[in-house]
Amino acid sequence: MARGIEGNEMSTPKPSSQKKKTAPASQSSNQKSILGFFQKKSTNSPSPAPSTPATVKKSPSSSLSKPSFTTAASSTLTPLPSSDAIEPSSPITEVPDASLGKNKENEGAGVAFSSPSRKARKAVNYAESDDDDDDEVLKPIGNNARTGRATKRRKVSLEDSDDEFGFDAATQDAMLEDDMDDFIAPDDSDEDAVVPQKRKRQPPIKSSKRASPELSSPKVEAYIDEEDEDVPMTGTSTARQWTYDPDNLSPINPRRVQHVKRANPNAKQRPSATEPDQRYTWLANIQDADRHSPGHPEYDPRTIFIPPLAWTKFSAFEKQYWEIKQKFWDTIVFFKKGKFYELYENDATIGHQLFDLKLTDRVNMRMVGVPEASLDMWASQFVAKGFKVARVDQMESALAKEMRERDGPKAKGAKKEDKVIRRELAAVLTSGTLVDTGMLQNDMSTYCMAIKEIDRDNLPAFGVAFVDTATAQFQLCEFTDDIDMTKFETLIAQMRPGELLLEKSCISAKAMRILKNNTGPTTIWNALKPTKEFWPADITIREIEACGYYESSTEDNIEAWPPVLREAREQELVMSAFGALLQYLRTLKIERELVTLGNFDWYDPIRKATSLVLDGQSLINLEIFANNFDASGGGTLFAMLNRCITPFGKRLLRQWVCHPLADAKKINARLDAVDALNADSTITESFTASLSKLPDLERLISRVHAGRCPPKDFLKVLEGFEQIEYTVSLLKQFGEGDGVVGQLISAMPDLTTALEKWKDAFDRDMARKDGLLVPAPGIEEDFDNSQEDINVCLANLDRLLKKVRKDLGSTSIVFRDNGKEIYQLEVPKKIKVPSHWDQMSATTKVTRYYTPELRKLVRALQEAQETHGQIVQGVKGRFCARFDEDYATWLAAVKIIAQLDCLISLAKASASLGEPSCRPVFSEAKRTVLEFEELRHPCMLNTVDDFIPNDIRLGGDSANIDLLTGANAAGKSTILRMTCIAVIMAQVGCYLPCVSATLTPVDRIMSRLGANDNIFASQSTFFVELSETQKILSEATPRSLVILDELGRGTSSYDGVAVAQAVLHDIATRVGCIGFFATHYRSLAKEFEFHPEVANKRMRIHVDNASKSITFLYKLEDGVAEGSFGMHCAAMCGIPSRIIENAEKAAAEWEHTSRLGERMEVKREEGGVYVPLGVQSDVSWALRDGIEGVGERAMQVLLEAIQGL
Repeated sequence: MARGIEGNEMSTPKPSSQKKKTAPASQSSNQKSILGFFQKKSTNSPSPAPSTPATVKKSPSSSLSKPSFTTAASSTLTPLPSSDAIEPSSPITEVPDASLGKNKENEGAGVAFSSPSRKARKAVNYAESDDDDDDEVLKPIGNNARTGRATKRRKVSLEDSDDEFGFDAATQDAMLEDDMDDFIAPDDSDEDAVVPQKRKRQPPIKSSKRASPELSSPKVEAYIDEEDEDVPMTGTSTARQWTYDPDNLSPINPRRVQHVKRANPNAKQRPSATEPDQRYTWLANIQDADRHSPGHPEYDPRTIFIPPLAWTKFSAFEKQYWEIKQKFWDTIVFFKKGKFYELYENDATIGHQLFDLKLTDRVNMRMVGVPEASLDMWASQFVAKGFKVARVDQMESALAKEMRERDGPKAKGAKKEDKVIRRELAAVLTSGTLVDTGMLQNDMSTYCMAIKEIDRDNLPAFGVAFVDTATAQFQLCEFTDDIDMTKFETLIAQMRPGELLLEKSCISAKAMRILKNNTGPTTIWNALKPTKEFWPADITIREIEACGYYESSTEDNIEAWPPVLREAREQELVMSAFGALLQYLRTLKIERELVTLGNFDWYDPIRKATSLVLDGQSLINLEIFANNFDASGGGTLFAMLNRCITPFGKRLLRQWVCHPLADAKKINARLDAVDALNADSTITESFTASLSKLPDLERLISRVHAGRCPPKDFLKVLEGFEQIEYTVSLLKQFGEGDGVVGQLISAMPDLTTALEKWKDAFDRDMARKDGLLVPAPGIEEDFDNSQEDINVCLANLDRLLKKVRKDLGSTSIVFRDNGKEIYQLEVPKKIKVPSHWDQMSATTKVTRYYTPELRKLVRALQEAQETHGQIVQGVKGRFCARFDEDYATWLAAVKIIAQLDCLISLAKASASLGEPSCRPVFSEAKRTVLEFEELRHPCMLNTVDDFIPNDIRLGGDSANIDLLTGANAAGKSTILRMTCIAVIMAQVGCYLPCVSATLTPVDRIMSRLGANDNIFASQSTFFVELSETQKILSEATPRSLVILDELGRGTSSYDGVAVAQAVLHDIATRVGCIGFFATHYRSLAKEFEFHPEVANKRMRIHVDNASKSITFLYKLEDGVAEGSFGMHCAAMCGIPSRIIENAEKAAAEWEHTSRLGERMEVKREEGGVYVPLGVQSDVSWALRDGIEGVGERAMQVLLEAIQGL
């Protein structure tokens, strides 16, 4: 029986008249290619067939099939003479004669499907023979093996490889263009020396027995699954079973399935068919490196313990793999093997289950593989699923390994691990620390954050260090927080880190709750061991000095430290946090390239002195960056303002929105720039047209510093800065005035000088097309010398070719590359060659040879090219280092372009508001004022066509607080949010969608919105309400804007009213801030009727009591709402009328008998007056403690309130 596609069996039909059985191996002489097989006429065909086919004797060479590009190459059996052979007694257990397979002819049977190399078939020995590249270069062959080699060379199929690894189109193209020497397709110009005669085949009377596994083709090393026994094939192929015959419409009875006798149960199973712990017993009971089991509190899932005895049983390759994997047990490790990256054991299982990668074997391990060309795509998919991904690269090629072994000490007792290609951990990728631009999913920053927390005088103190690895921007902060951790919560809400580094067992429960509530589900959490991994400050300082990140040739190295990091030396918490970050980045192999840039800044989450403070709760409540519907950016303020065209501009604008300006002069300067840009669109148009396709230069220059910038990206960087230089020269023509835009253009560093040396430094066309940095002549001496060596080798080969043509008298002799066997002399068959030439391959017309002299020249060329390749890498590193010398210049230019981009974005956003829109006017009045005329919600302009505008007046000549009552769904919350959004837009530097706007700069926006509990934090709805309210009472100032929505509804009515009344009195009397207090407690309106700093407002509605329907008019007006109209809303929601009627009766009775109502009913005509409880309280405090008891401001408000009474 012959081997079919992917190991499925196809029986070879035998003549019915032949009584004597032939050994299965002898049938291989009749085997054809798959194409030839399907070209045969069907047995159902009406054409006549000979009843007794003649027995055709063939030489072994006749088994060669005609070359053709087929979907899969058929494997041949070992050729045997066609004379009578001894019939094996048992096809299953037959052991072939030891003499078989000793010569090259027999070896030619082993065809490696999709094997990336063209090496001769060797016994499966994984010391290093399993390396795809580790084949003997230019190995001569004997004359009796030429036919076998030709068979093997042609019988490799690209399609098989595709099926194994699921290549995409781009990968196939890359393979076909760059790596054809590793993926061999038959040469369609070749013709076999002997074309086997075709003969018709009769359907056999009885199915042939399955061929012995020992006599089938040897197990191949490529990624093909040769023995796929899940679906046993029938005696004939499915194509022959189901041939359609128009003359015979009766159902065809396919042959009965030949039941295959089961293999010996004691035989060793394939690794992919067994569980890992059956092959590696120590995987059955997993322990970490410290021998802790998974249930142990100190268990470290990142490591695994491998017993010492197990190391002695590993092959060289297994040892190399497990030395790395034992330290990265929770990480997917991509291991470089030839032109593929492979996953083993548990990683292979994950790849198979998640992405359906083909599961097969390598040595004693299950394995899946992906092509080198598509590594980034697969790594990105694993990272997107939340995995860490490690990449292990080959540090040398097969040729370099051979050169190392040849030139190194030739000790007979060399270690077996020295005989494998050297591999090292190259990088570890996590979703929070991606650096390559091709893997980053969006333009916004992703932060990896380390947090150190201690208790300092019964208050939480934090040291925080975080980095955007894509730009190498480090930011540090240390602070002592309040009991509610307001600063910490604001920091986490602003940054939303993608990866966290926490000191194991040292973070408080409250901090953990804040982290969980303000981070996404894909955030990676890392618990680091104190001291060992989460370094204290002294170890951090010692490590920075020992590793030489910052060195000075003239002064003490400490003077070379970045100023921010030098200041941080004195702050233990932040230095410890930075130590944890440094240690973690070191395990990822990226710490040096990031730290040595020296890009450090202090970060203040609440910049009270310079900016409008938006705490974490306000960022969430006001939907600044993420909406409350699906947590996306749709409908948010940032989405409305963001019209930036550069990635680094978008990141800067986010910081502007996080920290709006609080200085009126700076705000007006920014608004002047917006006016100038909208008045003359020339700058905006020139900027947008020139820089709209600018790459992410801020990220790319950090890659250049790291020396990991591909040549194509390096060219993009240069061209990007050249484009910036050209654009700035255009902008200078339009004006370098005193405004912000003019100042930015004037501050642009001199890029002309920095770019001058790069104009002709290398071949840009080659960098763009081939991805190679080829320096211009005279730039790199070693490159020029290496190129000259290659040219000498090529010239010697050319001279040899001319000499051979002259000696043999034929100009048709040419050099021909055949896979890795390059520069073979291709000679026509009719020409006789010297006997000492080694034949390498042949077709019907030509034969290819190596001569001893040619072999030496080719070897010299290959070694010269290998050396040249290493020099090319060195040239790339030197180019990057030379470019990085001007890093400060490049970064300054990027920051100026980012600021211009943000200003243009604000100008575009201002112009898009429609009519009416206006520039906000900022007042320096002592009393806080906020006045908007016909304000519309900025984020609803594109979604709501008929939005009803409203006038807002707080402070100034009006009361500071509007007590807002109204029906459910009347629009109270919209008024609150709209006012806050307008203030943020104005202080960022944008126009507002209203007729006029006047305000004093607000120092802080504080909010208490909605009814939210926090089940996971063990906090009830009322607890959350009061926690947020406590922050407002303790931190609000007269310049703050406060919005409180339905405070007190999380508890009973009496308690809720009491809390609401007390809070409203305090913020109106003592704090003196401006804002809204929305409530359904109408008694509060009576309570504060004569309070000088509280004005009653309501949302206008039209009520139809007959139908119990409400028409919402969404207009803010003076007065107190008649009620909340909860029964009307119940009717609109479909609550049964019987329930509503009973509820109305209960409500009417409760309202008339309520003690709240009775208390307020006084007989004014008799001179009675109701004195609010707040006034009574303040009078009692003043009588007891004097003016100090209530404060100067509260006393003034108290006097005004009494006067009003």
